[in-house]
Order: sequence, then C-alpha cells, then structure tokens
Amino acid sequence: MNQHSRPQQIPAPCIVDIGTVVNKDDIKRLLNDLCRVYYIHTLDDKVQSEGQGCVIEVFNDPKQSTLVANNNLYINIQSFDFLQLSKSEQDQACFNLVQDNRQLRLIPISRTHPERGLDKTIDTATIEAMMTEVLSAHLDVQFDDDEF
Repeated sequence: MNQHSRPQQIPAPCIVDIGTVVNKDDIKRLLNDLCRVYYIHTLDDKVQSEGQGCVIEVFNDPKQSTLVANNNLYINIQSFDFLQLSKSEQDQACFNLVQDNRQLRLIPISRTHPERGLDKTIDTATIEAMMTEVLSAHLDVQFDDDEF
C-alpha cells in the first residue's frame, strides 16, 4: 500500500483556555474538576438566576435533568449542546454550557473538592468526637481480645 492510498487521520483537537468543546467525555472531564462556582443562568441573553454553589455531580444521562438548587449543582452534560471555554475580564476561566438559547455559565471560586482534602475545614468538636469513637472502638476490640 502506498502513501497516497492511506486515509489521513485527523488529530484530536487541542483546546487551551479558549474554545468550543463538543465531545461529551471532554466536557465531563473539564467539569469534574470544579467544586465551588459562581453560576449565571441566562435565557435569551437575559439573566434568570445567579448565585454560588458546589458542583456535587457531573453525569451523562439522557433521562435525567441538570439541577441547581440549595447551593448545589448536579450537571447532566446531556442537557447541553456544547461547552464554550472563555476567560472573564478578571482573566478567570469561564465554562459556558450552551443549549439553544439557554446558557449556564460557571466561574470557579475554589479549585478543589472537599473530599479531595485541601478545601475542607473540620471544627475541633468534630475531630474530638471522631477520635473518641476511634479510641472507644479500639478499646472494645482490646477488651474482647482479653476475654478470650
């Protein structure tokens, strides 16, 4: 087979800071890194609602809705046609989820998820209660071992 008869393979896109993302897996990968965000929901370029919230879940299911309630965001990437990456006037990353005349703009406030460890604060009373439970369980195990 000569070089001219091979089909040319198009390289995968490379998007850096600004661009349009249409692949659902790529959109999910980008949004999975978000935690606390400022969101702006617009319809026909008119702001419908805005606020702050935590991205709890990003999923891909044609039977479920995207939900924004109680300062939490559950984002179904099937609710949107594409994601437009851009920068704000303050040079912050903006994630614009677009579906027809609807847009959900997400601007990150913090970059780490609490369960990933860096952003969570636990008060002293909670730590003490956890330690008490651990020590109590440890003593129970020792007591049970001594009885046998």
